[in-house]
Amino acid sequence: MLLVAAAFKGYAIKAQDGKIGVVADFLFDDRSWKLRWLVIDTGSWLSARKVLVHPSAIVKSDYDREELAVALTMTQVEESPDISADAPVSRQMELSLYDYYGWNPIWGGGGLLATGDGIGAGAIGSPLSSPPFFTANTASSSEEDEHLDPHLRSVSAVIGYHVHATDGTIGHIENLLIDDKAWAVQYMIIDTKNWWPGKHVLLSPYAVSGVSWEDREIRLNVLREKVKTAPPWNPDAMIEQAYAEGLHHHYNWPGQSLY
Repeated sequence: MLLVAAAFKGYAIKAQDGKIGVVADFLFDDRSWKLRWLVIDTGSWLSARKVLVHPSAIVKSDYDREELAVALTMTQVEESPDISADAPVSRQMELSLYDYYGWNPIWGGGGLLATGDGIGAGAIGSPLSSPPFFTANTASSSEEDEHLDPHLRSVSAVIGYHVHATDGTIGHIENLLIDDKAWAVQYMIIDTKNWWPGKHVLLSPYAVSGVSWEDREIRLNVLREKVKTAPPWNPDAMIEQAYAEGLHHHYNWPGQSLY
């Protein structure tokens, strides 16, 4: 199922023996667009801490109750490597979490762009990378920066990014659509109101040719006319197989289905 990323914010995270917090954000890998971490706000239970949970720990999604169940215990989470709310996420921190929980760093394969089609692995991340997540209140030296993970991006932070086709601007990112099986960003929802009033369009990460994290801009490898002639999207309707096939065919994106 494809779900709007913002809808997950505030979802309860249920461990095997109780609630551990709510979803505050997702972190995705800017090379593959796969979600790498759920950022959990533990509230008063573990004050001054945010917890990172790997998507592979999710065992059940209850959208009516707005809950995600994870194969963890409260004790496991409490005794996990400490990541304070304003500390940068380093590669060492991630490795510590993988080792502590026994999670697989390459779970789910290489991600949406692992085929080498479209932008290709690593093309987005360098040399346009901005400081990684959780750095707002910290100042680090260039030596320390070398240990940070430059490819982690906050889903919340990319909302509002300006989107440019090869021949001009088309709008801004209003939200992202996430596949709840692969736990990957499948589409960007683009609000085109300043260019094409009243319209929203879907674009895959396959359409991205580059990102300037500093300028909050995403560049596409498609013309504006191509966007205008794409199969129209109804935000109030579920995305069906036929629509996905038509959209992929129109843009010549790899694959014909998101399911």
